Amino acid sequence: MLPLEFLFGRAFTEDPYAAYDELRASGPVHPIDFPRGATAFLVVDHEHGRAALSDPRLSKDSAHSSVPVDGELFFGGTMLAMDPPDHTRLRALVAKAFTARRVEKLRPRVQEITGALLDGVAARGEADLIEELAVPLPVQVICELLGVPASDRPRFREWTAVLTVPALTAEARERRREAARAFNGYLVDVIAERRAHPEDDLISGLVTARDGDAALTEAELLGGIALLLIAGHETTVNLVGNGVLALLQAPDQLELLRARPELLPSAIEELLRFDGPVERASQRIALADMEIAGTPIPKGAWVHVSLGAADRDPAVFEAPGRLDVTRAPRRHVAFGHGIHFCLGAPLARLEGEIAIGSLLERFPRLALAVPPAELRHHRTGSIVRGLVSLPVRV
Repeated sequence: MLPLEFLFGRAFTEDPYAAYDELRASGPVHPIDFPRGATAFLVVDHEHGRAALSDPRLSKDSAHSSVPVDGELFFGGTMLAMDPPDHTRLRALVAKAFTARRVEKLRPRVQEITGALLDGVAARGEADLIEELAVPLPVQVICELLGVPASDRPRFREWTAVLTVPALTAEARERRREAARAFNGYLVDVIAERRAHPEDDLISGLVTARDGDAALTEAELLGGIALLLIAGHETTVNLVGNGVLALLQAPDQLELLRARPELLPSAIEELLRFDGPVERASQRIALADMEIAGTPIPKGAWVHVSLGAADRDPAVFEAPGRLDVTRAPRRHVAFGHGIHFCLGAPLARLEGEIAIGSLLERFPRLALAVPPAELRHHRTGSIVRGLVSLPVRV
């Protein structure tokens, strides 16, 4: 059985891929010594991981867990914790805001925000790309889309930093409860404001749906908006940070991409595969006794699919540890698979393409400002994978 430190220790957080290779070589499914008495399994290959992500025998509803789950710690009321038909109903209400066509209309605005951020970087000659590009770009875009005032945006990073980390101790669980209460309290006020004064934004649209035909419960409305705010920027933050670092550490690929900018869309897919923004999919729960790759999974057990491990599976991707911007890795699962495929994937792709493309075009001398060994990944134990900072010289 894998000790908890395997997934939640600092060494693993900094470089999980070698460990995943060793695990995959010994089998696709491994039991985990998970906290609070939960039986849990980790899936580390592409075939069975992809299948598990769309397996109807695996539920997202915490009510099916073999151990009690604190709703405040489990994203209750959001699509992440729902099965059909509730998931289908809630997703349909917001999906129209994230279609590829509607997202493409945001391109000029995303380009404008990116240009302004890079003006600031150029003026200084150096920057932390996480705090000065990767964070403010998607935060501003999703907040404008939802209708969140600019003055309130800094608070979302504080709440996200707490809400995306597993709460493994009593102290951590209390911090997460406090963040969830603060976030919910804020959203209650925003929803009340939109009810009184609707605007042309997504929050007003969801409030109208809730009040018009009861398509959403109040808890679903709160949870849905919270999820959109958190997931609507977190993926892009890590796509940009991880992607730029990967290119800086593979200078031949960086120069190829500069010379052939038409490769940018496929390069984004390769960066998602190579070191994606979400390392593990949020948990699934077995609805009945079942098997995955011959491993018995008891009813109520938690199943975690490692997206990062699946996307480095040599059975699917040739030389998976090598970055290749000419690769077309369309079978990657960086955004998940099945009915819970990331709703914001078109927006994350657009933001990543514009941010990374603009950065490379504008700064031909872009370079790390610190040795790679000094860089650190944050949120030990989180399902997301991202850098604390990325200091560069331009």
